Amino acid sequence: MSELGGAGGGWTGAVRRRAVRALPPDKLLPDTQPAYMASWIYVFGVLTLAALIVVLATGGVLALKGPAWWHVSGTGKYVNGLHLWSVELFMFFMVIHLWGKFFMAAWRGRRALTWVTGTVCFFASIGTAFTGYLVQQNFDSQWIAGQAKDGLNSVGIGAFFNVLDFGQMLMWHIVLLPFVLGLLTAWHILLVRRHGIVPPIDATDPAAVTTGEAAR
Repeated sequence: MSELGGAGGGWTGAVRRRAVRALPPDKLLPDTQPAYMASWIYVFGVLTLAALIVVLATGGVLALKGPAWWHVSGTGKYVNGLHLWSVELFMFFMVIHLWGKFFMAAWRGRRALTWVTGTVCFFASIGTAFTGYLVQQNFDSQWIAGQAKDGLNSVGIGAFFNVLDFGQMLMWHIVLLPFVLGLLTAWHILLVRRHGIVPPIDATDPAAVTTGEAAR
């Protein structure tokens, strides 16, 4: 017991020390950033995150109220529209962010996992948006489901992913895929904090990359 106490309290102390080593407070919540972060290309990641927060908040309200509310109530129609347009902005900002980082070769400097988690987030978002259309309970969602059914049946997964089953699609949309997307997003942000934002390709001064002044 004395050895454990000296080491910092057993496994909980070990987890704390490892977390602090991986994400020191000055990296997790930095008070300065490199000068090149003033470029607009770095803004779209934050805009993507802001849109995702609105998507999750409005989606949570819609999930609690149900289809009868968002089709009949004026407030429900407003929240449903807000959810839709926040998804549109989320996808728009994310595509710009993804392509911007692709052309910046954002996997440089041991950032491969950061790039991979961001890319997987993109594909998870497509699945989440698709199931969102399927649970709207209107003629558009019925037409989309009917067309998607034939495509999924043709590749042999229609029995496992039944787009005509409202309950199954609702659970995919409000539970499973948002959980995966939220987990990947948190992981992606922590990796960005750990390794820092990727510098421009033509940045040759190591001091400017690691100890630049805060962007103003």
